[in-house]
Amino acid sequence: MKGGGTWRTSSSYFFSLRWYRTWGNRYPRMSCGWKFRQWLQSDSLEPYNSYGNGSAMRVSPIGWVCETLEETLAEAKRSAEVTHNHPEGIKGAQSVAAAMFLARNGKSKQEIKEYIETTFGYDLNRTTDQIRPDYKFDETCMGTVPEAIICFLESNDYVHAIQLAISIGGDTDTIACITGGIAEAFYRNIPDELIRFAESKLTNEMKQVIVAFREYLHSLPTIDMNA
Repeated sequence: MKGGGTWRTSSSYFFSLRWYRTWGNRYPRMSCGWKFRQWLQSDSLEPYNSYGNGSAMRVSPIGWVCETLEETLAEAKRSAEVTHNHPEGIKGAQSVAAAMFLARNGKSKQEIKEYIETTFGYDLNRTTDQIRPDYKFDETCMGTVPEAIICFLESNDYVHAIQLAISIGGDTDTIACITGGIAEAFYRNIPDELIRFAESKLTNEMKQVIVAFREYLHSLPTIDMNA
């Protein structure tokens, strides 16, 4: 891999493991899956073969920092398999990171849709109106990632994407998180009032990490998808 920060090394798996443990145990009252909670509290460093949607929810930073699609897929896999080493858990993370990479590099919604369908086999030909009536709470990648991507594809802007994600129900916070990550990469515009509201929910430590991440992104070269 080229350039980048400390995480972009062959040891990125162990870097992820360290910080998942550090941050997870620093905020013990946070909401998370019970298997992830058990993993945080155990002495084991082994993954637990999860295909839950946590791997897709947490992958969005990787969608911003990698220089190639191939690198994006590789790093998404590493970020997932620390805990979510089931093939579906890895696929969920890779599909979201890939959608973000394509979105931030100027690909159309149709191009993003075709790539995700062809590469990962997700059915993206439904609409939110078709999903909404019978959709139930589902914590798996298979039952949330396609729906989250559909919410993005159907949206008109960032706010609309979040509204659609909330409207279908289910594991709403995770679906909106996934949808929002892709929507931000595509639309590049989040209303200031939403940013202020989100920041009001964060600790100073979390805000410092976000500021540092933004500064890092600004230092990256512009990527030419046609090069």
